[in-house]
Amino acid sequence: MEIQREQIPLLTPYKMGNFQLAHRIVLTPMTRFRCYNTFPQLHSVLYYSHRTTNSGFLIAEATVISRAAQGFKDTPGIWSKEHIYAWKPVVEAVHAKGGIFFCQLWHPGRASDQSFESNIGQPPVSSTDKPCSPFTDANGFDGVEIHGANGFLIDQFLKDQVNDRSDEYGGSLENRCKLALQVVETVANEIGADRVGIRLSPFSNHMDSGDSDPEALGLYMAKSLNKYGVLYCHMVESRAEATLEQSDQWSDSLVPMRRAFNGTFIAAGGYGRENGNDAIAQERADLIGYGRLFLANPDLPKRFELDAPLNKYERDTFYTGDPVVGYTDYPFLKDEQ
Repeated sequence: MEIQREQIPLLTPYKMGNFQLAHRIVLTPMTRFRCYNTFPQLHSVLYYSHRTTNSGFLIAEATVISRAAQGFKDTPGIWSKEHIYAWKPVVEAVHAKGGIFFCQLWHPGRASDQSFESNIGQPPVSSTDKPCSPFTDANGFDGVEIHGANGFLIDQFLKDQVNDRSDEYGGSLENRCKLALQVVETVANEIGADRVGIRLSPFSNHMDSGDSDPEALGLYMAKSLNKYGVLYCHMVESRAEATLEQSDQWSDSLVPMRRAFNGTFIAAGGYGRENGNDAIAQERADLIGYGRLFLANPDLPKRFELDAPLNKYERDTFYTGDPVVGYTDYPFLKDEQ
């Protein structure tokens, strides 16, 4: 018996604030190192437009908020008029296909490569002076996502294993969450809470940023965000820390946070088609974020609808900077037939 689209949980419509989504599949932010000298290029137009469906939801790669925050080579910026002009064709291409597009705002803090920062010789802004271990208006967007995850600046303040401040931003759980919530309040007041989301990874120890009680941290943030009425909370599953690949394991690590948060809840981290459908059907999340699978399959919603084979992603090409290979050359279903 053929399965109808409306019987596939991931493909059911969803109302996210003022945005009507055609399905529950979200393109999550993935740093690509393809924005030369901090400016998006033509290949970025192709990358995002290829992954746009009518009333689909996309979140742009991490985008630095100031020259002093430019901590990695060829990552995009959004602090000048020139950046606004550079992003414009990307945003317009997504909107032309009916997509809903948010920009992720980012400051890497101590996790940056300081050779790319403007204040060379000065310590980076962070919650600590300890370095990381070595490691390899909204500009036309429909809204913004605050990057509070993955060991970058806000996450450095949230986690007690890296935040060693003795002032009002360190020590207790409430103090460590203060900066994140002040950023949320400031952005919400500037553009409206109904256009603001935040990404959090309480279970992650990426960039040496771990926490002794990630469940309490995630729950406190989920509850605190309700005060500001933000559109969504985007959280990374605990299992994403244990594996670099997709996982079929069922996880309830985010369920308390999902129940505590009043807005749209996006879960991400190692999801495939089956466990993504299960998460929606069991109301463990409203939307499911896909990164690597969406990268390798620009028509991912269609493939999920047809239960079609998926392209395998090539990890070696994730961060090469090539404008085509590993970026815009993954085939569509029609190209494989």
